[in-house]
Amino acid sequence: MSNFQSHIQSQIPNSAGGDLGGHQVFMRQALDEARQAFRRDEVPVGAVIVCNDRIIARGHNLTETLIDVTAHAEMQAITAAANFLGGKYLTDCTLYVTVEPCVMCAGALGWSQISRIVYGASDEKRGFTRFAPDAIHPKTEVVAGVLEEECSALMKEFFKKKR
Repeated sequence: MSNFQSHIQSQIPNSAGGDLGGHQVFMRQALDEARQAFRRDEVPVGAVIVCNDRIIARGHNLTETLIDVTAHAEMQAITAAANFLGGKYLTDCTLYVTVEPCVMCAGALGWSQISRIVYGASDEKRGFTRFAPDAIHPKTEVVAGVLEEECSALMKEFFKKKR
């Protein structure tokens, strides 16, 4: 058993009902961010960071707009949250992101000591759980699969139009 498996708080089934409450509410906000990226012809990944049941930061991919390979949704949100809080550590915060973070973003999330990562769609090609499951902080909890179908559908629609 990898060390990462101890991070997993829960895997949300595709047919999960309304018991997800807050996770779904905040993931819908991340989906709104992803749609903004989609409209800008950016890979549609969106993120929000929540502290004390309040959104303190938002971000979506801006890699094409900024001509910056590091301008991922998570990186935008981490920077905004740190600025809002006045410090680099995001303890007691939760990241909601539409797609599983990549290795770079997982490393940044690890350094931020974020308490929880909630993501929608898994990323089997570039996701951190495949390549660097221990990149996140040892105390970080992970919730996977929240609104997975909606998050995945947006990505599929984006890449379908690119073909």
